[in-house]
Amino acid sequence: MKAIPPQGTAPLDFTTFHNVISNELTSTPQTRHGLNPANKQPNAEVPVSTQEDLDHAVAAAPTGFKKWSKVPLEARRAALLAYADALDAHKDQFTQLLTQEQGKPLSQASTEIDFSVVWIKGAVEVKLTDTVIEDSKEQTIIQRYTPLGVAAGIVPWNYPIILAIQKVISAVYAGNCIIIKPSPYTPYYDLKLAELATQFFPPGVIQALSGDDDLGPMITAHPGIDKISFTRSTVTGRKVMASCAQTLKRVTLELGGNDPAIVCEDVDIDAVLPKIGIFTFLTSGQICVSIKRIYVHERIYDEFCDKLVAFAKSLKIGAGTDPDTFFGPIQNAMQYEKAKDLIGSIASENLTIALDGKIEGPEGYFIHPVIVDNPPETSRVVVEEPFAPIIPLMKWSEEDDMIARANDTGMGLGASVWGKDAENC
Repeated sequence: MKAIPPQGTAPLDFTTFHNVISNELTSTPQTRHGLNPANKQPNAEVPVSTQEDLDHAVAAAPTGFKKWSKVPLEARRAALLAYADALDAHKDQFTQLLTQEQGKPLSQASTEIDFSVVWIKGAVEVKLTDTVIEDSKEQTIIQRYTPLGVAAGIVPWNYPIILAIQKVISAVYAGNCIIIKPSPYTPYYDLKLAELATQFFPPGVIQALSGDDDLGPMITAHPGIDKISFTRSTVTGRKVMASCAQTLKRVTLELGGNDPAIVCEDVDIDAVLPKIGIFTFLTSGQICVSIKRIYVHERIYDEFCDKLVAFAKSLKIGAGTDPDTFFGPIQNAMQYEKAKDLIGSIASENLTIALDGKIEGPEGYFIHPVIVDNPPETSRVVVEEPFAPIIPLMKWSEEDDMIARANDTGMGLGASVWGKDAENC
């Protein structure tokens, strides 16, 4: 199989959006649209896939799998590299589309595309070689990577590009086929990713279905799908795992996080604070591995708090199309209402606010950054994942107590320690 060079790709129409089934662009009798979260204006219409549409995609996948799983690894690598180059060649259009549907600033949208291209090019360097575990007179044991079959990737709305690409590359490079199901809030980019893929891969290898909240359960329950890769909330992840268990599907879950950052006494505040601020507020806090709780040594707490407030105030809030914007909108009404409810709990629990972020409307889902001053560990703003620009700042003095507090969560994912000396921090 020869890869198609990016200069040979056909142009993409970024005004119409379709399902991709067996390399054909299809639609459905019922359609829906997402909203631009910066102004609540409707985006283009997209399909609302039914069980029948899913059945068609699943039926097409084994045909693609039979061909693609036999393609040599080097040819798969070449096709994926050409696909990455084509994605990069369409970067400007994809950047505009991502900001329009997700809301993040153009600079952050562009960076997400860059990371996606880098991810593809890095992932295809992974060696899928056989490993001889034992080779004796009695037996030979070989560890071998063999394609699994038909996978499905359920993609969230906060990073619809790179999280889709991670699922696609993991499946396709290993010789599998994949059906991508984007979030109903951000379907546009992933449909175009699959449309672009039709120029590089056989029918049935990379497909995409747009739908409403009914489509996800259809996918996890479908007996023709062998593997589910899911990224979203812990609550929904439990439902996905329970559904997959009914057909003994393999499943990978990447769920919520309440990620602590620990700031040590010896830290250079001026050096690390911008980094901590960025990792806290990037994408308006809508990242599963962003900083959600900050524990600061009591001897530097006041200075750190004042400087974090000043840093947050220095960042512009507005539509992602403004080149000076750092804080874009919350992506959708559901998350916006959850964030507003969490902000309401700060007042009802009589917590102290270091930075009181205002809530804007009605044009878009904008929330200014909120910094809560040393709330108790039992407060909602500490216990819950905000997925918004809301951050609790807490004091610590004793290391064992601080570690216990940082680990007191039912979530996983990320954590960070900030200091001059990692050994003595």
